[in-house]
Amino acid sequence: MNISYKWLKEYIDFDLTPQQVCDALTSTGLEVDALEEVPAIRGGLKGLYVGQVLTCDVHPNSDHLHVTTVDLGKGEPSQIVCGAPNVAAGQKVIVADLGCVLYDGDKEFVIKKSKLRGVESNGMICAEDEIGVGSSHDGIIVLPDDAVVGTTAAAYYQLESDWLIEVDITANRADALSHWGVARDLYAWMKQNGYQTSLHRPSVEDFVVDNNNLPVDVVIENTEACRRYACVSITDCEVKESPEWLKEKLTVVGLRPINNIVDITNYVMMAYGQPLHCFDADMVKGHRIVVRTMPEGTPFQTLDGVEHQLSDRDLAICNVEDPMCIAGVFGGKGSGTYETTRNVVLESAYFHPTWIRKSARRHGLGTDASFRFERGIDPNGVIYALKQAAILCKQLAGGKISMQIRDEYPSPIPNPHVSLQYDYVRSLIGKEIPADTIKSICESLEMKILSEAAEGILLEVPAYRVDVQRPCDVVEDILRIYGYNNVEIPTQLKSSLVIKGDEDRKHKLQNLVSEQLVGAGFSEILNNSLTKVAYYMTNDDQGDSYLKPQVVKIMNPLSQDLGVMRQTLLYGGLESVEHNVKRKTHNLRFFEFGNVYFFDPEKQNEDNPMQAYKEENMMAMWITGKRVQGSWAHPDEESSYYELSAHVRNILQRIGMKPGMIVTRKSDNPIFADGQQLENRGGKKLIEMGILSKQLLKQFDLQQPVFFAELNWTQLMKASRKNEVLYTEIAKHPAVSRDLALLVDASVEFAQIEQVARQSEKKLLKSVELFDVYEGKNLPAGKKSYAVNFILQDEEKTMNDKQIDAIMQKLIANLKKQLNAELR
Repeated sequence: MNISYKWLKEYIDFDLTPQQVCDALTSTGLEVDALEEVPAIRGGLKGLYVGQVLTCDVHPNSDHLHVTTVDLGKGEPSQIVCGAPNVAAGQKVIVADLGCVLYDGDKEFVIKKSKLRGVESNGMICAEDEIGVGSSHDGIIVLPDDAVVGTTAAAYYQLESDWLIEVDITANRADALSHWGVARDLYAWMKQNGYQTSLHRPSVEDFVVDNNNLPVDVVIENTEACRRYACVSITDCEVKESPEWLKEKLTVVGLRPINNIVDITNYVMMAYGQPLHCFDADMVKGHRIVVRTMPEGTPFQTLDGVEHQLSDRDLAICNVEDPMCIAGVFGGKGSGTYETTRNVVLESAYFHPTWIRKSARRHGLGTDASFRFERGIDPNGVIYALKQAAILCKQLAGGKISMQIRDEYPSPIPNPHVSLQYDYVRSLIGKEIPADTIKSICESLEMKILSEAAEGILLEVPAYRVDVQRPCDVVEDILRIYGYNNVEIPTQLKSSLVIKGDEDRKHKLQNLVSEQLVGAGFSEILNNSLTKVAYYMTNDDQGDSYLKPQVVKIMNPLSQDLGVMRQTLLYGGLESVEHNVKRKTHNLRFFEFGNVYFFDPEKQNEDNPMQAYKEENMMAMWITGKRVQGSWAHPDEESSYYELSAHVRNILQRIGMKPGMIVTRKSDNPIFADGQQLENRGGKKLIEMGILSKQLLKQFDLQQPVFFAELNWTQLMKASRKNEVLYTEIAKHPAVSRDLALLVDASVEFAQIEQVARQSEKKLLKSVELFDVYEGKNLPAGKKSYAVNFILQDEEKTMNDKQIDAIMQKLIANLKKQLNAELR
């Protein structure tokens, strides 16, 4: 929100500097983001001085130029060549010294030392239009004799810069979206801090109906969406350029002047926070305004020429035949104010914030008006703003007010009542604030005290304070005016010991794993929990698509791209991969920690609505492209599933999950062309990983393979809760290596061999590694050969042959019994 310092002073009396105003506003919760000086004239007349022409001679090489010497009050006079016909010795003039920047429209030029027809010139004697103080170019400016030589032009013309204050308005402070709203807060702060001040705004007593030549009827059909609607007609208007004061005010706050009628509506909005709309009265067919919704799909063209399809949930301002405006959002083509317009109808209304917000999002139309309506405006400010606009139309456009104000207000919005107890104020703030101070602050914020007691007060809060509905809201208002800095920091610190819990352990391991992956070349990504509806669509037996019932849907989605809560981290990561690949970055390693969400329709319970919802913490990894590329010491090497698997197993080892605690199975998840599922001994799925299917990658326009793993971090933390990562000395006794060449059925996977081996010897078997696979010639049909290495080690003593042979025989027997494996 842009606030003009000068404009603000029209509503509140103060002599604070712009910086002091910024500090005061920030302390009240209206945080100032920037303060910028706005010169009254572009450039602020910097480098321009009052000078006196000492001599004026005809230029030796020109019949229209003069060579002058000018005293600028700096010691040595300056020689300046001037082409103005009215220059003469003895004159007091405005001079642009060397280095001064002058402006010509959007262009700027610097005054430099130069030669004109062979004579040196060290400055420029200026005309009105050349420095922006007027429009005349008939000759140079000639000042009165009492002008003091050496005075800056800015001081001579008594220019006073304005200051633009950029205030970051939070979503709950709709009341501060105007100069009047900011002035109210500043007034309360000044009263609390002992300043003499007053708050005032222009009277509307000059509002007088001139005739009743253009009455306009109003009908509100949808009283839920439109709580109040008022209008007035103005006839015989002259639509023209706005006066300078109005254009200057709008320009300072960042609005482009258009014409006097439109500028008046913008001025009132920025001044008092009430958006207005102006209709060409000739477009109001039947001289009747109907506030209603239109049938679904009704075509509507906005002022910018864009065609929209209205929803049956879009409130429209209509004449007797057609919609003229999307209420509170955007006007319609042809219904605005143009140079040919003579009669206008001014609209001032209060629309339901939710209706306006949804319409603005639905059509992608964000305007200054919708920004205010969707946050909630002052329902009691509707008529004042309308009268102000009508008075200005009479003054600036020569119009006549041609009807009594038509004000439809079916159900007046009451001012909320809040009971405030002094003990409650003290308990929230942590300081005893005198009752008189509390009452003074409330009254300065325009809250009426309806009744008083020793324990507290009953307040009537103005309707424009949409954020003040409860006692805690009032306490917040009291504190921000009283001053957070005035609440002393206690000399004692009270604390309680907290036992380190599962959440602490989870975050610690998450940080350790993140550092481990970053050290291995991964980059961490963070995606939105809201995702596309299309990702979770499926088909029924007839081929019709529908949304999976387990998906958590958003009630009021901004778009279908943000319509549901994610159930996997997969799609967000693939979007990141796609984004990078399309920008020529093909070798990628990503990981992400994030929550996923599920809905179980069978667990729906009115008494406990959250029972049907579940949230789990997940961790995912994506690998694609080359593992090594462009290295002089290593040939290019593509990434592989085994690289991904190694990273996953390193993570398991880091969090204390031993190999014997994991069971590996083939994954039947359709996202994988080939994948594995890792479970705990109880059959609970912990991890899925594999190479993603080409069909899935095609949806993201990816041609290269992508390897993906998703770890259920919530379940992994539970499974590893009692495990400790122990650090032991390197074994002093040698390990024993044994290789077996096993002939097994083609359907047998290495994971099954590893599982049988670890079940056969849990203590001394340290590792099981596959180092060769063979299928084909010299093997029976339906068979394949695995070459497997087994490492045995006893950390307390050296193993003997008898002990080793016993373990290997047991292992071979179990492999034969469970997998029908034979030694080759």
